[in-house]
Amino acid sequence: MTDLEPLFFNRELSWLEFNQRVLGEALDAEVPLLERVKFLAITSSNLDEFYMVRVGGLNIMVAQDIQTPDVTGMSPQEQLNKLSQRTHEMTRQQYDCFNLMLEPGLQEIGIRRYSTLDLNESQHQALSDRFDREIYPVISPLGIHPDGSMPLIRNQTIHLAVKLKEDDDKIPDRIVILPLGDPIPRFITVPSDDRHAYILSEDVASLFCDRYFPNEEILECVPFRITRNADMRVEEEFSADLMEDMSALLESRKDSDCVRLEVSADCSPEFLSELQDLFAVPEGYTYKCEGPLDLKAWFKIASLRGFETHQAEAWPPIHSPRIAPSENLFEEIAKHDIILHHPFESFDPVIRLLETAADDPDVLAIKQTLYRTSSNSPVVSALVRAAENGKSVSVIIELKARFDEARNIIGAKALQQAGAHVIYGVKGLKTHAKSLIIIRREPQGMRRYMHFGTGNYNESTAKLYTDISLLTCDRVLGNDATSFFNAVTGFTQPSSLEKLAMAPLTLRNRLLELIRFETNLATAGKEAKITAKMNSLVDPTLIKELYNASNAGVTIQLNVRGICCLRPGVAGLSENIRVVSIIDRFLEHSRMMHFTHGGDDVTLISSADWMPRNLDRRVELLVPVESADCKKVVIDSLQTMLTENVKGHELQADGSYQRIAAPEKGQQTRSQQFFYRQAVKAAQQSKQSTPTTFEPHKA
Repeated sequence: MTDLEPLFFNRELSWLEFNQRVLGEALDAEVPLLERVKFLAITSSNLDEFYMVRVGGLNIMVAQDIQTPDVTGMSPQEQLNKLSQRTHEMTRQQYDCFNLMLEPGLQEIGIRRYSTLDLNESQHQALSDRFDREIYPVISPLGIHPDGSMPLIRNQTIHLAVKLKEDDDKIPDRIVILPLGDPIPRFITVPSDDRHAYILSEDVASLFCDRYFPNEEILECVPFRITRNADMRVEEEFSADLMEDMSALLESRKDSDCVRLEVSADCSPEFLSELQDLFAVPEGYTYKCEGPLDLKAWFKIASLRGFETHQAEAWPPIHSPRIAPSENLFEEIAKHDIILHHPFESFDPVIRLLETAADDPDVLAIKQTLYRTSSNSPVVSALVRAAENGKSVSVIIELKARFDEARNIIGAKALQQAGAHVIYGVKGLKTHAKSLIIIRREPQGMRRYMHFGTGNYNESTAKLYTDISLLTCDRVLGNDATSFFNAVTGFTQPSSLEKLAMAPLTLRNRLLELIRFETNLATAGKEAKITAKMNSLVDPTLIKELYNASNAGVTIQLNVRGICCLRPGVAGLSENIRVVSIIDRFLEHSRMMHFTHGGDDVTLISSADWMPRNLDRRVELLVPVESADCKKVVIDSLQTMLTENVKGHELQADGSYQRIAAPEKGQQTRSQQFFYRQAVKAAQQSKQSTPTTFEPHKA
């Protein structure tokens, strides 16, 4: 290693490389057209959050004159400069993809976007009538005061900036803003012979905006969109009412500083300069877009009905044969541990377990963590019903889960009104663990049924994210899980945990112990191997420990979906480390680990990524998977993903990623497709082996 080759990659630039891999799916002609549109929309959505959180956070550091460098030696301002350069490049690639590949392809299959110049007389009249009926009455023009003060401009919403000519040359031309967000639809249907024809709301509003300004000269009318800083936090140590303070924080985000300005490419330099001044956005974070703003809106186009041949093949979740839909879940879990691989296998058993517990007279108590839930969540509904049925319900619901704060506040209020004991997380930490305990009275005594997962209790994302669920009634895990809950809800230190490891107390040390055990084996000349899958690898201490293990001869294979600050394949540092990343139709979200451990095969699942925030500033769990059948699922899954050669990318020592190509077409391994087909096959075999029974209709 030389000084020019730092030990680590910058985490922000590494994340952008992840988004580049997602963009690669949109650029891939082998992917179905509307699936490519979906991936492009994902890259746009990802960048929105990146600006709100990561760029927003760096801007705060610069504003506070914080010069602390990151692990690569870059100051916050240097990072912002690099990010600006990289994101401008990525934005250009996004619009090249949209303009040169996707939109021409959409038009070929009958999905056509009209411009105002494409409209014939009858279409123009139809849109004029609709504008007068549905848009004109809704929009309220927002004037900009001559001193630059303005009304609230909503975050990430399409607006029109209209410049109006003043008759008096001594008075600056006037700027008026037309907001085009909800309830105005972004895509407005155009009567046409095309299978699906539409025009964008900003184009319709631009076409008829003179109706707002009769007898005035419109100099310019330009769509724009701002992104506001969302990296704001409640000072918890001074918070008397966290729910009230979180509600106030949500309000403060509405008018926070702007960190990005997007405008249509045909905006004049003079008008652009005025908008930059209005929103205090520098040139480096201004984006002149060669196409429609807010490409994430094209999720709607990607999911249009009637175009299924251009969408990805449907992979509906399969009911796992390990849990028969008609069987008593408690009896099934009591027989043996059960592991589920989502979304290939359905998340329904987890929901059903909770709903069954809510109504079971023998269930006395339910304890659960909630980080992100869905709208109208069946999980929250079941917990409410359980509390109303007189059960003891304790819920740790994380009000600080970014961008889900409002939904979690609503859920917390519903649970409180039902009589549940609700804890809003832990001061100074986010509760990110995924754990459920059900205490049930049975003839042989009390028994605890548990669910541990790598994903959220969200039945919607459980169909889109790959995750692992472990259902067990292991006595020791039950003791540990109870100690964990009691510590969080009772503001105490947990008693010694036998099997679980908990962040921020013991999880980091447990990982270090496992890595060092393999290092010692390799040093002694014995076989040593680490295989792990996670979303992000950032923590410098763990990375250095992996470097030590590599130098000792440990074979390390990592599957890291997104950020990876570890530099693999460097002689004398990491030559025994391989890092792959899989980008496919489902978001890789599971965290799994396998340490050979001298033949003992230690396998674990976790809610935590290998990042300082997860290990030091969050409440997380590391859970051992101990039954032979469940271990096999984890180990086999990890190995299958490491043989990925269709949707895989391998991280190079210089920070770039190379697509992993199959040596021959007959030797392709697409891991997500393999897991789905495996789930289908297992379900079919189970159905065939189940004896047919006849159930007569009773009179």
